[in-house]
Amino acid sequence: MADEKHDDTAAVDSPEIHFDPIVSLPVVPVKSMEEEEEELIKLRAKLFRFHTADKETPGEWKERGVGDVKILRHRETKCSRIVMRRDKTLKICANHLITPEMKMVPSAGSDRAWVWSTLADFADEEAKIENLAIRFKNAETAQKFKEVFIKAQSALPKKELKENGDGSENDSEESETTTESTTTATTTDTKAENKDTDTLTDKLGDMSVKDSKSEECNNTETAANESKE
Repeated sequence: MADEKHDDTAAVDSPEIHFDPIVSLPVVPVKSMEEEEEELIKLRAKLFRFHTADKETPGEWKERGVGDVKILRHRETKCSRIVMRRDKTLKICANHLITPEMKMVPSAGSDRAWVWSTLADFADEEAKIENLAIRFKNAETAQKFKEVFIKAQSALPKKELKENGDGSENDSEESETTTESTTTATTTDTKAENKDTDTLTDKLGDMSVKDSKSEECNNTETAANESKE
């Protein structure tokens, strides 16, 4: 009886109803600006930036974002860069080329965090000197990231001096002297700048990267213990 009652009250199949959209929107291709690059590595990590408010106040590490960090290499130029986007918003928090002068050193007290400096980071759409630190979930992942970073540095194309194709030798001695002096001055300034960057990177490597949340918890526990005493 129950089955017969169920069959009597069964819903009648209704035909499918289709409505044409009032406005048809064309499919717009979204470019990530990474179409001409190949992905060498992609890992989950947390990025920090060394922030200084002014010259009198000591700087501190501040979290810049959590997400996937990638090392990309251009197929034609063979130049590599580090790109990292934040979770959910996908906003860029690191975007700079890998140069031979960059030095990646371990953070003090941690085998899963690296510290380095870059002279031109474009995360804020303009070139800025940044001191960055990145931390991975374990030491193995951190070591893998550094190995790919070193390989990208070694694979950078070597700059070659271009010679004049016309074979003319009408350049004056004065112009040659000016060119040599300018080249020497530029090389000296570049070496001095790279030396300062390496020194700063070494100093930043001595500073451990800590979470702001963990520091707040430690301070709360200390205050609670003091109140009990």
